[in-house]
Amino acid sequence: MDRFTISPEFATASTIITAALATYLAVGEPWLGRRMFASLKARRDSEPQALIRYYLLGVACWAGFAALALLAFALSDGFAAADLGFGAPEQPGYAVFFGALFVVLALATGRSFHKMAVEGKHVPGLDTLDAMLPRTERERRYAAGMAVASGICAELVYRGLLIAFGVGVLGLNLYVAAGISLVIYAAAGWYQGGKGVLLFGLYGGLMTGLYLVTGSLAVPIVANVALALRDLVLIPVVAGGRSAAPRTV
Repeated sequence: MDRFTISPEFATASTIITAALATYLAVGEPWLGRRMFASLKARRDSEPQALIRYYLLGVACWAGFAALALLAFALSDGFAAADLGFGAPEQPGYAVFFGALFVVLALATGRSFHKMAVEGKHVPGLDTLDAMLPRTERERRYAAGMAVASGICAELVYRGLLIAFGVGVLGLNLYVAAGISLVIYAAAGWYQGGKGVLLFGLYGGLMTGLYLVTGSLAVPIVANVALALRDLVLIPVVAGGRSAAPRTV
């Protein structure tokens, strides 16, 4: 299998846009995400629409990040689609295998954790994340939208754009750029505290590995969406039951 490489060339406007976005993701997002989650926890039980507003704001933020990533791409003539992760997987067989594996894994673990929650058993992460998990069917529908939006846009921004920026603008080795993007992604988990940062780092490392192995964002996107749907839709117990999930990214 050929070694995966990218060679993006950023225009000046694209460099400015991406640098500003990267700065926000590294510094502003961890702080703002922590404040937003603390606010949700304080209002969750007293304001019926609090979680839905949280989801809608999350979707809007992800859409904005993705729009900036696509704008940076569109403004650069030397920025090929494959440099952003939009190329076909270098080994389609591996891509199909890994994609199917994560879908099956999400379904299997989702059913298992859901059963544990229904039976009142402890599900790892419940105490930390209960505020952001759906408790009604209406909230579950919004949760599904949040899962899809975050799964797609996180891969485009963190794995696609930031790695390309590290290579094309900062002149870094592909794997060094991937490591820096992973650190920025891990910092986003600070809203869950130190354990969240570690969890995001492990999870992001897995998604980064899938991207570097397959040469495409297709598999990381499928995996991310499948696991996010598991956490926000398959596992939580709604209509009178408690919500539970082991991880939400």
